[in-house]
Amino acid sequence: MIESITIANVATYAGAPEQLAGLSRFNFLYGSNGTGKTTVSRVIAKETDFPSCQVKWKGGTKLQPMVYNHDFVERNFHQLPELKGVFTLGEKQKDTLTKIETVKAEQGALTAKIENLTQCLTSADGTAGKKVELAALESALREKCWTLKQKLDGQHVQGAFKGYMGSKDSFRSKILQEHASNAATLLPQTDLEKKAASIFGPTPITEAFVAAIDTTKLLSCEADPILKKRIIGKDDVDIAAMIKKLGNSDWVRAGRAFYDVNEEVCPFCQQKTTAALRRSLDEYFDEAFVNDSKVIDDLATDYATEARRLQQQLATIIASPSKFLDVEKLKAEKELLDTKITLNNQRIAGKRKEASQVVELESLTNVTTAIKAVIDDANIQVAAHNKVVANLVTERTILTSQVWRFALEELKADLDAFKTAKEALDKAITAMKDQIENATEERRIKAAEIRELEKQTTSVQPTVDGINELLISFGFQGFNLTRTVSGTSYKLVRPDGSDAKATLSEGEKTFVTFLYFYHLLKGSESESGMTNDRIVVFDDPVSSLDSDILFIVSSLIKNVFDEVREGTGYIKQVFVLTHNVYFHKEVTFNPDRRKVAMGEETFWVVRKSDLVSKIEKHNTNPIKTSYELLWSEVRRTDRSNLTIQNTLRRILENYFKILGGADPDKICGMFEGKEKLICKSLFSWVNDGSHFVLDDLYVSMDSSMVEIYLKVFREIFKKSDHLAHYKMMMGDAFVDDAPVFEATAPVAFPIAQP
Repeated sequence: MIESITIANVATYAGAPEQLAGLSRFNFLYGSNGTGKTTVSRVIAKETDFPSCQVKWKGGTKLQPMVYNHDFVERNFHQLPELKGVFTLGEKQKDTLTKIETVKAEQGALTAKIENLTQCLTSADGTAGKKVELAALESALREKCWTLKQKLDGQHVQGAFKGYMGSKDSFRSKILQEHASNAATLLPQTDLEKKAASIFGPTPITEAFVAAIDTTKLLSCEADPILKKRIIGKDDVDIAAMIKKLGNSDWVRAGRAFYDVNEEVCPFCQQKTTAALRRSLDEYFDEAFVNDSKVIDDLATDYATEARRLQQQLATIIASPSKFLDVEKLKAEKELLDTKITLNNQRIAGKRKEASQVVELESLTNVTTAIKAVIDDANIQVAAHNKVVANLVTERTILTSQVWRFALEELKADLDAFKTAKEALDKAITAMKDQIENATEERRIKAAEIRELEKQTTSVQPTVDGINELLISFGFQGFNLTRTVSGTSYKLVRPDGSDAKATLSEGEKTFVTFLYFYHLLKGSESESGMTNDRIVVFDDPVSSLDSDILFIVSSLIKNVFDEVREGTGYIKQVFVLTHNVYFHKEVTFNPDRRKVAMGEETFWVVRKSDLVSKIEKHNTNPIKTSYELLWSEVRRTDRSNLTIQNTLRRILENYFKILGGADPDKICGMFEGKEKLICKSLFSWVNDGSHFVLDDLYVSMDSSMVEIYLKVFREIFKKSDHLAHYKMMMGDAFVDDAPVFEATAPVAFPIAQP
């Protein structure tokens, strides 16, 4: 049966979707003509014609909808010259009927199995079932994946997630895809971030290598033997013994410069020296001494030059460092290098001054090796970077896989648990779907078997007999139903055999068509299908019928209710839609009902306000009396401006003409100006008669005019001393000084009804 109906974007249902949810076996929909009842019946009859609407069937099992509405009458009575024959099961072939019932029961068991399996897949309310469990499992993994993604947001590695960062579902799907195929190398997050900074950042450019340093010449100075050689004069010169004894060779060498410029006068004793002393000095400081001294001078120059060149090169590197260079470490090593160079320059200067001294320089090997290591490390990174630049697309692909591999490792426990649970759920869902498919095929076979059995025992004559019997019993003597020459259709004839269809009154046409539909409920328009499970819709079946026929129709419909309750037929659910208050009260009467609706029934009211239909569900039968219904319209805030004037008129007609006994002319005389004219318009039934024109007269008014009419309406009760009745009928909407009109629950009506 139908569990819910959603109506949207069709006919007068132009606003938000309207829904009839929580439907039961018997469903009653009340509404005035033109409010949208027939639209509901049309959606049920053929939901495929209304793609914006939805009919939800229990367990997904669609039953045969049989709808009596204006379309049915037009299709079967007006458009065709004859009525189609209604095939029903004969009662003579007991064995065949028994077999049909047996196969039908088997078919019902298969339907129940399909519905149960469908419920196990997804419950009716969508809160349970294997598919719901799977959705919850996928949702939980989706959130865990998204949490990891947010954790990595702001890091360089998020560049690998490009294209999957805007949707939780797409990110989870990518994780599952990578989980099935990713075999990339697993790297620590720090390494990934370091690589990603250049690969996923702005498009990188080729970096220049850090210039290498050459310390060969500088380091060779350290090993020059001249530094350890004691440079002194010849030993066989007469003054050599004294110089050697005094150890003042460097002192003598320094003083010789003053001796040479002082014209061979001793710079100390101021005495003229002999030629022999000059010869002795010249011989002592011979050519070997001079050459060694020059070697020391050259060493000092070379060392200073090379050291200065190296220092300047390092200063340039530090001033414009490569982004891959460890600048701080290089600065520290350079400071150590500068210190040692300064010290070595001082030692070499001392050697130049005192050539006889042995000098050892501070070794620069370790510090220059460390400097070279810093530069080499930077250049290794530059080379790797430049390789990446040259192969950027490939490197991005590799790094992207490595980042997803890292994400998979972070989610390893969750993914393993998800895989295990999903495999179990997929297996269960597949098994259920297979069972549903098999049961559906078996049910199709059973349905075909039933159709063949039905063809063996069908007849159209019982429908003729049944309808004619009802026509006679209800006093319709002027026509009856008979089979045509073909034997598979009907026609309406007069007692003299002439065609009666064209001369029937509207009431007769309506009643005959209803009886035809009533018998069709137990049959089929073809030789099979009589035992199909079905739902039935009665849309305004008493239009144009007098009160006697109204009760007959309601009685026949209530017989359908009894068959549904007892499960003796194939009807599983009934909808009754009407605008007739008396028919609604009659067909909904149930002595077992107390105040609220019973579990087997639902009540609805459809209204149209500002040309838009709205459907409301009621926990009780919303229709009390026609008089109370009129007052309920006055109390509503969303009342129709189109019909409110006639609603007020009909209330005054019922109350004052039948109950109140007041003189309308005297009441209108209590008003002045426009209000007096409005009062007279509301009492216009006095001259026209109680039901002449007024029931079909509608004058459209804007909201401000409606408020004036409502004010005058209230004042009529007040000036005629009947304000107590007005107050009682308005209920909570009544305000002492001015009318306030709000929707409220219907109030009891204790006085006799018109």
